Amino acid sequence: MKRRQLINYSALASSSAIIGACSTSTPVTSQTGGDLPRVEWNMATSWPQSLDTIYGGAVTVCDRVREMTGGRFDITPYAAGELAPGLEVLDNVQTGAVECGHTASYYYVGKNPALAFGTSVPFGLNAQQQNAWYYHGGGLEEMHKLYADFNVINFPAGNTGVQMGGWFKNQIASVSDLNGLKMRIPGLGGKVMSALGVNAQVLPGGEVFVALERGAIDAAEWVGPYDDEKLGLNKAAEFYYYPGWWEPGPTLEVQVNLDAWGKLPKEYQEIFKTATYEANISMLAKYDALNGEALQRLVDGGTKLTAYSDEILAAAQKAAFELYEESSSSDAAFKGIYEQWKKFRGGVYSWNKINEVSFASFASE
Repeated sequence: MKRRQLINYSALASSSAIIGACSTSTPVTSQTGGDLPRVEWNMATSWPQSLDTIYGGAVTVCDRVREMTGGRFDITPYAAGELAPGLEVLDNVQTGAVECGHTASYYYVGKNPALAFGTSVPFGLNAQQQNAWYYHGGGLEEMHKLYADFNVINFPAGNTGVQMGGWFKNQIASVSDLNGLKMRIPGLGGKVMSALGVNAQVLPGGEVFVALERGAIDAAEWVGPYDDEKLGLNKAAEFYYYPGWWEPGPTLEVQVNLDAWGKLPKEYQEIFKTATYEANISMLAKYDALNGEALQRLVDGGTKLTAYSDEILAAAQKAAFELYEESSSSDAAFKGIYEQWKKFRGGVYSWNKINEVSFASFASE
């Protein structure tokens, strides 16, 4: 299957208008005539249903596919642990145990460190920049090449925006305060924290509160105020740090088994891609609408909002780019994506310093 055949997001605007005209009362027909087949899929996810916004990304994809095919293509989402453990979605999609899954690529850096770029890397791209890289900067093509080794194709299907910097039981003012700290933090952010002396651990969302509350870990990052409040993390730790420098624009995604994908009619593939596009945009908008009020509730309830020190940020940034260069020298797949991503990052950062950063700096004073 050629990459150009896998996805063409430049046609999304026109295809969305056509597909959006479909309804449950309008039969979907193939380009060659006749009704399209009935297809039933299952979707594993990495999220508990209680986190309605992040789990909602999966629901949006399933609902929109169902609606736009008149119910002929029916995907059922399942919470973490129902079809697959939250951190084993890729494994199950790869083998075909489930047709698709909603998860974060950086949960699987143990399989290939370059998978981190599909979600977010420390001091990387914010949500807007991440979408630009994915849809118009060659990022999606790079990730498709990488995922082909796993018999999977991926599509962005959600973004949380810049995340918070985690919950800590005690204050951390310097790099030395991180030494020996046990912290839940996945992806390359975890590797950077490890370089600063942290004992980094990966836990699914449903286990974070208990581990933090019982002292199995000393700190934990999850998403942001709205979801963190739902998990009750403010009841397990007092200090809430910002910014989440390791996840400036984390993309969630739908992973699809390539064999299952190849069996879909072209019309269903296009509908599916459009549904993931909608989920990607909608999730970010919802988080931006909800997080401000949630943060205020947390602060009013006694949470101590604290900024990372410049010392910690500088040390983390230095460690992050040392990690990227080291990984590039030893891993050809990582080097290929990193060099393409790094070039794009330099260009979009230069542009955003002129338009986005200058405006935000003035307007927020």
